[in-house]
Amino acid sequence: MAPPCPPARPVRFDDPARNAAYWSRVARIAGQAPPLTDDQRARIRAAFHTPAAREAA
Repeated sequence: MAPPCPPARPVRFDDPARNAAYWSRVARIAGQAPPLTDDQRARIRAAFHTPAAREAA
């Protein structure tokens, strides 16, 4: 069975080569970042589940 396809990425630039280079840089930079701690995950989750955040969205 083939691995699932990654989700489609938004088009940042009209030039396909420039767009591919942009997303390649994003993936490379994100791949170098250390994993989030449980505390960081909890803080992010709390920020998006507050009533003020839901009203702003």
